[in-house]
Amino acid sequence: MTSQNYTRIAKNTLMLYFRMLFIMGVALYTSRIILNVLGVEDFGIYNVVSGVVTMFALINASLSMASQRFITFELGKSSDRKLAETFSVVVIIHFTLAIVIFILAETIGLWFLNTHLNIASFRMEAANWVYQCSLFSFIIGLISTPYNASIIAHERMKAFAYIGIIEAVLKLAIVFVLYFGMFDKLKFYAVLVLSVSIMVLLLYGYYCKRNFDECKFRLLWNKDIFWKIASFSGWNFIGVSAFVLMKQGVNILLNMFYGVVVNAAMGIALQVQAAVSGFVNNFMTALNPQITKSYASNDRKYMVSLILQGARFSFYLMFFLSLPVLVETQSVLKLWLKVVPDYAVVFVQLSLVFAITQTLTGTLTTAILATGNIKTYQIVVGGLQSLNFPFSYIALRLGLSPQSTLVIAIILLFASCFASLYFLRGMIKLPVIYYLRYVLLNVVAVAVLSSIIPLIVCLGMQCGITRLFCVCCVCVMSTTAVIYGIGLSKKERIFVRSKISFLRIKYGKKKVNSSSNSNR
Repeated sequence: MTSQNYTRIAKNTLMLYFRMLFIMGVALYTSRIILNVLGVEDFGIYNVVSGVVTMFALINASLSMASQRFITFELGKSSDRKLAETFSVVVIIHFTLAIVIFILAETIGLWFLNTHLNIASFRMEAANWVYQCSLFSFIIGLISTPYNASIIAHERMKAFAYIGIIEAVLKLAIVFVLYFGMFDKLKFYAVLVLSVSIMVLLLYGYYCKRNFDECKFRLLWNKDIFWKIASFSGWNFIGVSAFVLMKQGVNILLNMFYGVVVNAAMGIALQVQAAVSGFVNNFMTALNPQITKSYASNDRKYMVSLILQGARFSFYLMFFLSLPVLVETQSVLKLWLKVVPDYAVVFVQLSLVFAITQTLTGTLTTAILATGNIKTYQIVVGGLQSLNFPFSYIALRLGLSPQSTLVIAIILLFASCFASLYFLRGMIKLPVIYYLRYVLLNVVAVAVLSSIIPLIVCLGMQCGITRLFCVCCVCVMSTTAVIYGIGLSKKERIFVRSKISFLRIKYGKKKVNSSSNSNR
């Protein structure tokens, strides 16, 4: 990893962390208030109904990943003309897809909502309001995808961070407006979320058109680019379908077997997972363009180093943030929500285990997508992931507990990780044995050793605020020490020490200069 690229990734990651800290704080606060204002029943209705709309996201998600890959790839090859053509084709495809999804959602989706979901008849009108607002919010997000992809491809994370913060502020405003609304709270909340989506789309479009030449839409058409994107999206559709079925499809199964109270618990678990995973996702957002560009420029050595280091560091970060919540889930949820829905504790714990495991596959997936050769990969790995839906149905049909669906997802995720390693061995000559030793064994050792002292402290104290505080402090110290002592290589420890020394010197000089100026 070159020093310049490493610095760029670090700066972009810090900007995205700043964005994420603010967004997470707002999300944690607003989630509790919205749960209290709407109530468990309406909160569960919102989650399951918006989940029906999200089912259509499997069409968009495959295309979004294709857009990101092809725009970033052309930037890596430094082809301005091809880049402009690629962006124009991507915009046309997204507008066309928005029309198709609208038709499907207003026919098949609306029929499914009104005939198959377990929602009380007196709340069906409100559920339909939520559905329509969620649909239009989704379509707006679909149209903004090419602009988001351009910002990430250009690695303009500062703009990405600022727009994200503005979006969080608007969502915070929703909470206060919701308190004073004289209408049905659930309907009003859905309308307000839609309004925020419209404002964010306008911000993304304005920034991109002012800063990137290729984002000034021209009526250009390139048949070759279209078919490449269509082929990539088509095969990627398998993997994305499996992911959406795993999330929203299983959520619908839980509704059919257990009702909206379990959906509320799953909604809480997914929010906690999203809040913690956001830090890792931000790191990956900063890292992914470098992986794709290194492949485009044929720098395989740099690409492999990014894959291995990215997998380890994303695991460290995710585990560092998750361990206190895993050990003290009950206390954290009670402090946050006051009223903890049934199954919420175990859902949160298993969702975090899934997210921690998923960090091991993040850079592997990015590398495979960068090659563009995804046909066989998606058939095998997408096929494995898609088994989650039928297996979950069978488990629930046999009377197993709701958490069995998450256990199945974790097992299939491990299988997908090993399948990805097999494919990358042939695609880019990734040293699988080195990955297993340098990444997998490394992170397992870090996880086991970091957990010992926090668990001892938890078992030795009575449940309460004092234990929660002590466990959090011990988790921070334990994971930091183990990651530094065992997780990092010798070169990485030297790098960390040099950066700490640099910051101390820099901060010391500023302090001395400030003191000198004040004495004058």
